[in-house]
Amino acid sequence: MPGADWRSENAYHAAKAAEAVDIAWEWLRRDCEYQKDFGALVRSEQSSATSDRFRRKWGLTFCS
Repeated sequence: MPGADWRSENAYHAAKAAEAVDIAWEWLRRDCEYQKDFGALVRSEQSSATSDRFRRKWGLTFCS
């Protein structure tokens, strides 16, 4: 929400309907260490072991 007034209740309208998983994702995607690890995962050969370590570290579950 670039440019949003953090003091304005209207700026957070969507947050009222957010569920825990939505809030968790918003936090996680802004985490510098997560971004670094995700970048490394994307650049790697993405072996199942690498993917499993990434999921365990960040507490992620991927639906297929």
